Amino acid sequence: MKIAIGCDHAAVAYKAEIKKHLEAKGFEVKDFGPYNDDSVDYPDFIHPVADAVESDEFDFGVIMCGSGNGAGITANKHQGIRASLCWNVELAQLARQHNDANILDMPARFVSLELALEMVDAFFSTDFEGGRHQTRVDKIPVKK
Repeated sequence: MKIAIGCDHAAVAYKAEIKKHLEAKGFEVKDFGPYNDDSVDYPDFIHPVADAVESDEFDFGVIMCGSGNGAGITANKHQGIRASLCWNVELAQLARQHNDANILDMPARFVSLELALEMVDAFFSTDFEGGRHQTRVDKIPVKK
């Protein structure tokens, strides 16, 4: 499985650990940056992750910023993206089961690294249930 990952300056340390964690589990991970904790504008790093997932170059994404809000808002501007802001394991599982989320979004300043890794594991080990949920997911993209 191919995973795209990106963040802002608040989550650089988490991103590095999550990347190592995923690679140790056999995932192919592309890090879209940033690579140090100098202040950056999160859209510069989140849009490339969303583009990579939306184009099917990557299967899923992981994004983070301090609150998770800016990263999620940015990613969800892409029609083919369903980024879900999660702050516990159950939400990460439900994001996959019910919403077919294709990007896990986490608030680095509000969860521990241990919890972030648990959410990553839950997200990538949970399948979409389909059924009644598929009907709802099909209604998410804006039809013009």
